[in-house]
Amino acid sequence: MNDRATWFCLAFLLLIPQALMAAEKPNIVFIMCDDLGYGDVHCLNPKHGKIATPGADALAKQGMTFTDAHSGSSVCTPTRYGLLTGRYSWRTKLQSGVVTGFAPCLIDENRPTVASFLKEQGYQTAIIGKWHLNFQYCNPDSGQPYSAKQFKSPPVGSKIPDGPVARGFDYYHGFHHARDMQTVIENDTVIEHSEPINMLPRLTRKSVEYIDQHAGGKQPFFLYIPLGSPHTPILPTQAWQGKSGLGDYGDFVMETDHVVVEVNKALERNGLTDNTLVIFTSDNGCSKAAGIEKLAEKGHIVSAHLRGSKADIWDGGHRVPFLVRWPGKVAAGSTCDQLICLTDWFATAADLIGTEVPAGSCEDSVSFLPALSGETITSTRAGVVHHSVSGHFAYRQGPWKLALARGSGGWSSPNEKQAGKKGPQAQLYHMTDDIGEQDNRYLSETSIAEQLLQQLQADIERGRSTDGPKSENDTKKINLWKSEKN
Repeated sequence: MNDRATWFCLAFLLLIPQALMAAEKPNIVFIMCDDLGYGDVHCLNPKHGKIATPGADALAKQGMTFTDAHSGSSVCTPTRYGLLTGRYSWRTKLQSGVVTGFAPCLIDENRPTVASFLKEQGYQTAIIGKWHLNFQYCNPDSGQPYSAKQFKSPPVGSKIPDGPVARGFDYYHGFHHARDMQTVIENDTVIEHSEPINMLPRLTRKSVEYIDQHAGGKQPFFLYIPLGSPHTPILPTQAWQGKSGLGDYGDFVMETDHVVVEVNKALERNGLTDNTLVIFTSDNGCSKAAGIEKLAEKGHIVSAHLRGSKADIWDGGHRVPFLVRWPGKVAAGSTCDQLICLTDWFATAADLIGTEVPAGSCEDSVSFLPALSGETITSTRAGVVHHSVSGHFAYRQGPWKLALARGSGGWSSPNEKQAGKKGPQAQLYHMTDDIGEQDNRYLSETSIAEQLLQQLQADIERGRSTDGPKSENDTKKINLWKSEKN
């Protein structure tokens, strides 16, 4: 064999491991519902869950159910920030509430996202759905940003310089947030205006099309599907109206669950099921706009055995459905009761493909990959921080949860104003013995409360809750005791 032939053979042999590694990288489909309560998924709430959710139930049967998974916040924007960055959103200027668009992106342009990271690792990345992390709508001719005062809906042709395609996604199709759902965006451009009732069918169709189009590709894909449902406006299409027997909300949950059914059909049809990791979750608990009390009268309890709902610091606000299917890697019908947070997705994605997280990222992210094979999660984080709509903090470590609020810290009664100053200034619950958060031990277990408070303060001051070099929060104005200012 001559030198040239020898060189080609060596080069070919060196490429084989790389090709094998590329082939082993799974596709990833991450479906995140909007305002879907823990008890809205039938298999998680068989006694008091009256809405049929065959798509989610099938995932649970085929994969793993996490029973102690939490969103990064009990409302939309902060959870989405944490999912994509591996960092709690309260480390930014957003200390409470959500963003409303027509403003620069909350994710700094220099901060890695899980999308930009996976893209660098050879993935095709796409988001089909709701962004809700702010971006600007600009005049396509002048480049000047429009303001919300100028337009209820930005004009068709408006350009978006700092949206998903500027934060690591190759492809974007969707909308910004619920009040601007009529504005349809593709990549960096507003492409049309459409009635909000058309959005869920659109996202379903586009997700399936994406899978079909990328089925034969050489690159693995990361498809992030942040749905806008069953958040308000609660708009089930005609085909789903009356299906649940529980009114529009139940119908809308069923139509939302049908996205899972259609995505699974697309994966199966294209022979992708075995090499695709599918995750199904929600950004927070069910909203009061769903008519929680009326649903309860009909036997459906949106938060199952948990106290509270969307916006609250109680677990009904942020303990979320979390189902994982990965055939051959995750045991069918398995359950995990280990504590995780949606901020953990970034570190898990890196662990999944055997790569370190990039510098300047994942300050609050711990890989839950070991849990998928039934092992214990190795964590350098002492606990998980919870956050309510009004910015009230809670800290969870092991079975103990300290909430720095007198009431719900959100919308449920008693809220902070209703709670007043008569009772304890904080709440401490043993979540194993008292998952419904009824027995406040703050005054009787003072040493435990103080220990959790000190750990929360340390996690805030270090700019991170995991091991690593000290990081900086984006703001110095992080107030732990918000109710004490009322």
